[in-house]
Amino acid sequence: MQHLNWEDIRAFIAVAQTGKIGKASHLLRQDATTVARKIKRLEARLGVALFERQRTGQELTESGEALLAKAETMAAAAEEIGEDASASYGVAGNLRLSVAEGFGSQFLARHLRGFALQHPKLVIDLVANSGFLNPSRREADLSVMLSRPRKGPVICQKLANYRLKLYAAKSYLVSHPAIGTPADLSDGHTLIGYVPDLVFAPELNYLEELSPHLTAQIRSSSINAQHRMVAEGVGIAVLPCFIGDRDEALDTVCLDHSIVRTFWIVTHRDTHNLARVKVARQWLFDSVRAAPQELVAPKA
Repeated sequence: MQHLNWEDIRAFIAVAQTGKIGKASHLLRQDATTVARKIKRLEARLGVALFERQRTGQELTESGEALLAKAETMAAAAEEIGEDASASYGVAGNLRLSVAEGFGSQFLARHLRGFALQHPKLVIDLVANSGFLNPSRREADLSVMLSRPRKGPVICQKLANYRLKLYAAKSYLVSHPAIGTPADLSDGHTLIGYVPDLVFAPELNYLEELSPHLTAQIRSSSINAQHRMVAEGVGIAVLPCFIGDRDEALDTVCLDHSIVRTFWIVTHRDTHNLARVKVARQWLFDSVRAAPQELVAPKA
């Protein structure tokens, strides 16, 4: 019987989870040639092909799927052993947290200091951008998403609801027609929103929910860029209250109209109970409980 090299298994898991040798090499901090060599060595020892090369990357074969289920269980057990061995020294390791750009940069960032001080041996990767890393592919330890995943080996928990409203700069409102209802926005106003084909979640389609046929003239994939444009008096946009209400240069438009969305915590079922994931999950819950009015602000 051939003995398998654990480093080859790690390389296999990384390629399977990311779908690309290049991404896996970045994750493992190894060059792509080394990762590819380890995959070939593992396939030779097992006598099966684990991947099929596609235009989009590396696709698992049936044998690869079977191996991945066992390999991920082995990896999770190895992580638990490592955590048990270092438990007396506190939570340690690398925590990768994937969140929406605005929530990460303009809400969680304000609550991160205490968490980092409490766990000084924990390296925290706060991935806050347009789009999410996928916990089911182990791209992140934990993701805060805008909708519940319908499938995959994940565990999902509701984190919190949050409210969004229309905002404009005080200077903008002085020089533009009065606004009574969202329908008034279609006459003489500049609307700011997302780039339609770059929207990474349908929950970000706001304007038509407020009034049919509203479209944005100025568009950006970044909520922070949208916020900055609103603050500069460029136009009007839908912003989360945890962003808009904190900016004294902005006023709420159409006080009786708002939108409510939900944040969901998503973890891989094999890593759900790892110490670093548990403390991060608790920190997220504590953070939203400490500032409920920032998330679900009153309608008026």
